[in-house]
Amino acid sequence: MGVVIIFALVAILAAYGAFTALKNKNFLGAFFGVASLAVFGWFAIMTLIESGFPTGTH
Repeated sequence: MGVVIIFALVAILAAYGAFTALKNKNFLGAFFGVASLAVFGWFAIMTLIESGFPTGTH
């Protein structure tokens, strides 16, 4: 279930990068940031739906 966490972290970082690129008027960087956010966000959501929430070990 670590894949869900990794995908979610990458999606969050892509969102931050896209926002920063838009703020600096770097449209190519913003495009790739939004595209990465879409892909990794989709993978995180679909993996979470398919496999469920990560469980902690006791």
